[in-house]
Amino acid sequence: MKNICLLGSTGYIGINSLKVIKANTVRYRIVALGAGKNIELLLNQIKEFRPRFAAVINADLADELKSKLNNMRNTEILYGTEGYVEIATLSDVSTTIAAMTGSSGLLPTFSAIAAGKDVALANKEALVIAGSLLTNESRKRNTNIFPIDSEHSAIQQSIQGHRREDLKRIILTGSGGPFKDLSIERLSAVTPEEALKHPNWRMGRKISIDSATLMNKGMEAIEAKWLFDVEMDQIEILLHPQSIIHSMVEYMDGSIIAQLASPDMRIPISYALSYPRHLKGEPASLDLLEIGTLSFEKPDRKRFRCLDLALTAGKIGESMPAVLNGANEIAVNAFLEGKIGFLEIPQIIEKTMERHDTVPINSIDQAIETDRWAKSWAKELLEKMVGK
Repeated sequence: MKNICLLGSTGYIGINSLKVIKANTVRYRIVALGAGKNIELLLNQIKEFRPRFAAVINADLADELKSKLNNMRNTEILYGTEGYVEIATLSDVSTTIAAMTGSSGLLPTFSAIAAGKDVALANKEALVIAGSLLTNESRKRNTNIFPIDSEHSAIQQSIQGHRREDLKRIILTGSGGPFKDLSIERLSAVTPEEALKHPNWRMGRKISIDSATLMNKGMEAIEAKWLFDVEMDQIEILLHPQSIIHSMVEYMDGSIIAQLASPDMRIPISYALSYPRHLKGEPASLDLLEIGTLSFEKPDRKRFRCLDLALTAGKIGESMPAVLNGANEIAVNAFLEGKIGFLEIPQIIEKTMERHDTVPINSIDQAIETDRWAKSWAKELLEKMVGK
């Protein structure tokens, strides 16, 4: 029986994680839930899974949740970053699912690893901001980081039984998002509503925009660098509109190993929790005859500048990926609020990166401070842009 803390329980990954856990109650038990502002959904989750702890984003929401729980006093309510860290590091938690959105998940994720917990990681921003710190801490504590992203789950499955020195390159696949074939002129006029309509996946708002800009794919390349101890030059990105081959690994002899599955997040979530086993699940078997064709193409880094910026930041390394991530969070939020256009997202990121003098990231506090600096500078750029 694995005792689980789920950070980000009311988000897309969190909801699907609870589906996997509910289908395997003899294997998994929810000890703690961490959510943001969706009190009503969290309330229902508490009633169903009966965790000993729950955490929300601030004290006011904690008080509101307490009042709505009425006689259900078996769940202790915490709040803020301190609350998330506390539940992620509980003594009886064996695995923490890190599914919070953005940089807010960094400290709870790092703290879980430092406390000796295995982490099932969906919060890619944590590795983008402080990949060396998280992976070094994991090795130091002899813990595991199991990826939940379908791409990294596919890579993890494709390297099983193979020697690392035989690995030649990783091929990350991506659907290309909703705007794969749009011209730059058309991209300049797309709306947040259009950008949120992913052709194959149902995801949260922030990651949906990152998918539309292809920033998500660039961040996944940085994430793969840390998860699988490879160089950025060993990672290639191919667009694969069908979203059936989730990624591939090529070996020195020319062999390519791929993982195929329907686009259903329950599959990589289940594998992250049951590694190295493949447990029976609800997703339907893949019908290759019905799919018929699997196609691939190179992404256009000139049209999708966010991908180019992410790959550049990954090659520069040190503090630059943290700056990329912080600026991206500000720019994506501004786009969702209708303050800037789609093509202005990479403009804010690029100008923030140009302003930054790269330094090594030697501590979690330094990583957090770098993220704050990037957000502050990006906000200044945004104010000037909106004020024009």
